[in-house]
Amino acid sequence: MKAPNYPIKFIPILQERIWGGYKLHTVLGKEAKPLPIGESWEISTIPDNVSIVENGFLKGESLQDLIHTYKADFVGEKVYTNYGENFPLLIKFIDAKTDLSVQLHPNDDLAQKRHNCSGKEEMWYIMSAEKDSRLLFGFNQELSKDTYLNHLKNNTLPEVLHSEKIKEGAVYHIPAGRVHAIGSGVVLAEIQQSSDVTYRLYDWDRKDTKGKGRELHTEQALDAIDFSIPNNFKTKYKAILNSRSSVIRSPNFVTNILELNTLMRIETTHKDSFTIYMCVSGAGQISTKDFTTNIKMGETVLIPASVKNYQIMPESNYIKLLQVSA
Repeated sequence: MKAPNYPIKFIPILQERIWGGYKLHTVLGKEAKPLPIGESWEISTIPDNVSIVENGFLKGESLQDLIHTYKADFVGEKVYTNYGENFPLLIKFIDAKTDLSVQLHPNDDLAQKRHNCSGKEEMWYIMSAEKDSRLLFGFNQELSKDTYLNHLKNNTLPEVLHSEKIKEGAVYHIPAGRVHAIGSGVVLAEIQQSSDVTYRLYDWDRKDTKGKGRELHTEQALDAIDFSIPNNFKTKYKAILNSRSSVIRSPNFVTNILELNTLMRIETTHKDSFTIYMCVSGAGQISTKDFTTNIKMGETVLIPASVKNYQIMPESNYIKLLQVSA
């Protein structure tokens, strides 16, 4: 059966989080909920959080069903060989009204052994940040396990973490094992392996609505932490107008940035993967021969691997997109 030949949108899966806010609704236009929302899962096959098609003749179908039906024509031969009917990525927008916990994610080997799933490598693109917003990212000094545990015991862990003020357009790459935390006042786009395993190290003595502290994963995390100091905390890239600018190339995903003020035609006969577009600024249309899908800031579109020709047209002469493939 031939794969669908149009740009597909999925219904966002909104996730309540203790640290979440309202910007996913007020800024990115997600459907409102009565509780603060921290994450919008745009594309997912995480169990109990499987994306459903929002547009076109496949409306109402699940992403899992699409992969089952169309196989390599939908995700690409290499992706299907490596992942079968599991989509390899989890695509999100995040609104941090308050600081997230200091956390990390295990690598593939450890996650497979303990949780029967992949590990989590991820990247962040900063869409907006308030004046004093920051990220905690890796250690700022050499630490042994004993020294680390002593800081954890004395509630001084943030003192030995690299803290960095951030601004719109910055990119951060977070390999599995790297300790990190998103600070308050940040809205970002996140691209990650398809895993929801997080080891929480420190949570600012925060209490939930019932007055209880959230679970910490001190013992589990100890063997997962990368204690090395990163050579580069921020990912450097050069955005070139109306061109594809490379940002991240890893074994798990490839991310480019497209900043356009004119029509761009894209041909992918050489490419063996789906392509995802996350709009981080502006608006426009993504069109195949017979179908056009609108996309604006805070929205995400998936192009099946079988689609080899399409075009992107900015609206009001500007759109900025993250272009993602596996």
